[in-house]
Amino acid sequence: MRDVEAPDPFEARIATRLGQLRAVRGLSLDQLAERSGISRATLSRLERGEASPTAAMLGRLCAVHGLTLSRLMAEVEEAAPDLLPAAAQPRWTDPETGFRRRAVSPPGPGLRGELLEGLLPPGAAIAYAAPPLAGLEHHLWLLEGALELTIGPVTHRLSPGDCLRYRLHGPNRFHCPAGGAAARYVLAICQP
Repeated sequence: MRDVEAPDPFEARIATRLGQLRAVRGLSLDQLAERSGISRATLSRLERGEASPTAAMLGRLCAVHGLTLSRLMAEVEEAAPDLLPAAAQPRWTDPETGFRRRAVSPPGPGLRGELLEGLLPPGAAIAYAAPPLAGLEHHLWLLEGALELTIGPVTHRLSPGDCLRYRLHGPNRFHCPAGGAAARYVLAICQP
């Protein structure tokens, strides 16, 4: 988590939406802290827009609220048209790991699938304790670099061109080995 120097409109919308999700579920900050494993103080700072959440934090909060990270991002991004030029595709960078996410085809009304591009720097790792929705279907196609993807107890080592298809039912971890190129991949997500 990093302190935010100047208010960013996108991050302000994330902060507002996180507060709304907690309120809709009738959760206190203490209850959300217990369920997410994120301290009450940090949650309060996130909701006030005084701190920027990491990908891991957003993953834990999405799991509590039962929605994917992409769905959360779609709720705070502008509605996407049918044709989404590259320059208009929403982007987000994890302040902790440097992971960059581009919503190539974000979730939309009536659509069950989405397409993301991820860029994980060498040596970086992102771990999620649980999927936001059990049985979420993923198709990950590695374009560049190397990626170690751990799904439950099994670690898969991907090379450029490899495609891993899986359903999420437990913890998962993305890791780009140090010393090589960044792992650049396309991730197709299909809602159950």
